[in-house]
Amino acid sequence: MTLHFQREIERLKTDLLSLSALVEDTLHRAITSLRERDGALARIIIDTDPDIDQREVDIEEECQKILALHQPVAHDLRFLIACLKINAELERIGDAAVNIAERVVFLVTQEPIEVPFDYMGMAKKAETMLRNSLDALVNLNVNLAYEVIDADDEVDAFNREAYVQIENCIQKNPTLASSYTHLLGISRHIERIGDHATNIAEDVVYLIEGAIIRHRTEEYRPANHQ
Repeated sequence: MTLHFQREIERLKTDLLSLSALVEDTLHRAITSLRERDGALARIIIDTDPDIDQREVDIEEECQKILALHQPVAHDLRFLIACLKINAELERIGDAAVNIAERVVFLVTQEPIEVPFDYMGMAKKAETMLRNSLDALVNLNVNLAYEVIDADDEVDAFNREAYVQIENCIQKNPTLASSYTHLLGISRHIERIGDHATNIAEDVVYLIEGAIIRHRTEEYRPANHQ
């Protein structure tokens, strides 16, 4: 590995971690705006979206440049492939956080309604999944990556329960259907964040072990994480 190539890889790692921190903070603030019905904070989150988008493009272009100029192999090639995929997942998480904020902007204009299920529990689980997937990336911790993958079922269960509870609320209070529909949308966005965090964890497994485990998690699961 040439010194120039090594510096480019290190700069790419720094840029990816910077985007990770921004997306993690954006998600946390989106959840805070939901909990506190803070429309002003939600609008700030919406305004950060172009920054996340631009950073995602910059990282993708840098990956492509390194691939073209240095034609890396083995672990370095896996890192660049994983970087491209994780970069895209982070941008999608940023989009989901913005979508939550947009729903909050609407909800704060309406009368508060009874929240029929544990939004904060679901959001906290998704937030933890994202944080752990990024920690797994930084520390190359395959077991932590599998913990993220396992946690996705819990977020999916939250989302299914949300659908049932919101359907019941709409039937009982049809005049509040619009607000409840926005709550359902928030639940779906949180569920998608869990999916994206899971995808990042799967990319971490690929980076560490060179195995594509999508749809085949059990086949590759470490013996100490059954």
